[in-house]
Amino acid sequence: MTLPNSASRIPSPRIYRGRFAPSPTGPLHFGSLVAAVGSWARARSQNGAWIIRMEDLDPPREVPGAAADIIETLAAFGMESDEPVLYQSARAPAYAAAFQQLQQGNHLFPCWCSRSDLAATHGLHRGDCIAAPDPARAPAWRLRVPDRIVAFADLACGAQAQNLRDAAGDFVIRRVEGWYAYQLAVVIDDAQQGISEVVRGVDLLDSTPRQIHLQQLLGLSMPTYLHLPLVLDGDGRKLSKSDRARPVERGEPLPALRAALDFLGVDVRGAAGVHALLRQAATQFEPTRLPKSAMPLPDLGRQ
Repeated sequence: MTLPNSASRIPSPRIYRGRFAPSPTGPLHFGSLVAAVGSWARARSQNGAWIIRMEDLDPPREVPGAAADIIETLAAFGMESDEPVLYQSARAPAYAAAFQQLQQGNHLFPCWCSRSDLAATHGLHRGDCIAAPDPARAPAWRLRVPDRIVAFADLACGAQAQNLRDAAGDFVIRRVEGWYAYQLAVVIDDAQQGISEVVRGVDLLDSTPRQIHLQQLLGLSMPTYLHLPLVLDGDGRKLSKSDRARPVERGEPLPALRAALDFLGVDVRGAAGVHALLRQAATQFEPTRLPKSAMPLPDLGRQ
């Protein structure tokens, strides 16, 4: 089966194409700003395109107005999408076509297992379902994962290898509610948009082997990967919207932008103004200058 809107409509991967893909679960915080600036600077350093994709696949977690707020905040920081913003909520037909392709290849199976059923295996599903089929309720659909090692080279983190069965297990492709899972949507949209390199936070590093496996099953091209170090809160945890991390101030973007660039190893001395700082980032951004580990949130009031 051929995925819709593929073939000649997929942009050429020979031209650098990057993206920033936030979830509209709240306003942009400093950790997300670092990911946005890092992906933007990498794209511009390669004379490439930078595209915003809104990962609005989880309605219960989404905050009304958050998508527009994120786009406006990015614009205040000098970053605007080179193409119309893609909303995953409008992409169900493409995901359904990929789902059908996987189903026809006998890679999917329905699953009625609950979280409590999988507690003994730390939430991982391997092999046969523990729960019996229940015709009274809809199942989740999982990808049947083989006992294989997926290896790839990350431009920041180096050589990576993961045994899919041990680390991920049979993972969900379509949820009980009927919504398609992130792991499927991201590979379909990266292929459709011709993304040549994925730049994102290192918290998604362990998802990459699952995505590579799906790319191979669906016959999609594989982008290169660059995972950025995380920004930590005062307790040493990843900044998170769910933890009410403080939003960046779009009315006064310079302190946070300077701090983000400094975090990414860009020399911000001698540049005044948002666009001057971004021009500096485009010429200086280099994966080898990134910090080697997660770092604490800087004091944005002193920049």
